[in-house]
Amino acid sequence: MSKDLSLFLGQLLRNPREISAVVPSSRSLAAAMAAPLAPGNGPVAEFGPGTGRITREILARGVPPRDLVLYEMNGAFCNLLRLNFPGVKVLNRPAQQAALDFRGSLAAVVSGLPLLSIPEPVQHDILSAAFTALRPGGCLVQFTYGTKPPVAEEVRQALDIVAWSGRRIWQNLPPARVYIYRRSAEISVVAR
Repeated sequence: MSKDLSLFLGQLLRNPREISAVVPSSRSLAAAMAAPLAPGNGPVAEFGPGTGRITREILARGVPPRDLVLYEMNGAFCNLLRLNFPGVKVLNRPAQQAALDFRGSLAAVVSGLPLLSIPEPVQHDILSAAFTALRPGGCLVQFTYGTKPPVAEEVRQALDIVAWSGRRIWQNLPPARVYIYRRSAEISVVAR
């Protein structure tokens, strides 16, 4: 068993409410999450990187380590991330902090947070922070194991954001779907 998986399972047993998956994301899901990113577009934040499966794919996509910031609440995962990803900034704080750290300057936010299991007011705060941190044209990439979009309809309406649904990733346990969220007002600009 890999060191990352051992740590993941140990944290799952210690903090089952904090860890929302039974195993880390598959490489297929991680690649689908990183696919919308383009090298050289600027800083990217990852919310809830866990053991770093998606982080690894973000870097493989060409995002330089200096342009990647990870927001992770689990201290043990933060230590592992710092060890495995030199040059990447790892912050042991909530995703909501991104609004203060990157007001309008992020190219993208990639989120592995379990939004469907997060209360709607907290979900609103997380998404509001993400879109405050994103520059015009920026996007939020989110996955879900559920059958419906991971961001509640009320939150999407309140923040005036829209989602595009990607393909289902069957090579993940459980299967997952990736969604890309953008500001409604920017849809015509992005489509050009």
